[in-house]
Amino acid sequence: MSKLYHEIPISKIENLSIGHAQDYANATGCTVLLCEKGAPAGLDVRGGAPASRETQLLDPTASNNEIHALVLSGGSAYGLDAAGGVMRYLEEKGIGFDVGMTVVPIVCTACLFDLELANHKVRPDAAMAYRACMDAQRKRNDSGNIGAGTGAAVGKFYGTDFMMKSGLGCYAVQLGDLKVGAVVAVNALGDIYDCETGKKLAGLLNEEKNGFRDTETEFYRSYTGMKNLFTGNTTIGAIVTNAAFHKVQMKKIAMMAHNGYARTIRPVHTSADGDSIYGLSTGSISADLDVVGTLGSWVMAKAVNRAVLSATAMYGYPVASDFLS
Repeated sequence: MSKLYHEIPISKIENLSIGHAQDYANATGCTVLLCEKGAPAGLDVRGGAPASRETQLLDPTASNNEIHALVLSGGSAYGLDAAGGVMRYLEEKGIGFDVGMTVVPIVCTACLFDLELANHKVRPDAAMAYRACMDAQRKRNDSGNIGAGTGAAVGKFYGTDFMMKSGLGCYAVQLGDLKVGAVVAVNALGDIYDCETGKKLAGLLNEEKNGFRDTETEFYRSYTGMKNLFTGNTTIGAIVTNAAFHKVQMKKIAMMAHNGYARTIRPVHTSADGDSIYGLSTGSISADLDVVGTLGSWVMAKAVNRAVLSATAMYGYPVASDFLS
């Protein structure tokens, strides 16, 4: 049966601009999703080690109803500083919650751990995030070694010696006038699988580094007590739709989108991961929540795959394309 939806550039979703900034020498970067007209947003965190900012405002009991930007950043918790640059950019444009003498932009942030690839002393900061906001004016649709994906890696169970380079992925579809897209930086402890065929695309390398080991199997072999995994693994992403939902509904959509992680990442949602998905409603289209959540799961899975398939070898680490036959 032919699909009723078709792929579109994620930049075609209304009230959404995506920008990136990166420091290739130091293997880190950030990605900014700007929703300058405001967007009701929800969040679902399944991993045990998240690094985030302003997430309490997304609680259903909080009075805030919308955000103006989401930052996906490297740098572990240090990368939370990047939000300041986005706030400055938006304040200069008069975008934010009006408090009389100025506006206060609502900027949520999630960070992944990329300190091990090059220079752990260099992390995304306000200046880098401001550059990402400027870059958003170009209406980017890029994937790979860019933005928050610059220092991303997968297959980390045995440390840096046997992991692979990953990246950032974007994927979006349109069904009638409904648009649903995903942006994700894949920095997983586990292995990555093709969401359609089940074929392993990237993950834990074998001793010869010419093929894969299975991370789940290695988990089971270590059942008596695994080594310290330093919580250095986090897949962070967002589902964006032009459908009109409030933040409680967007949380449910984000929850459903975690099925996209489960389709492609194994193991996933461990205590050593900070796996998080945000949901942003950027438009006014009427749509069924469960339809959007189901599509959200699919586009997230495709975006995870694109993140590893678009990555290019850097810092001495191989990528998925090196193993494709």
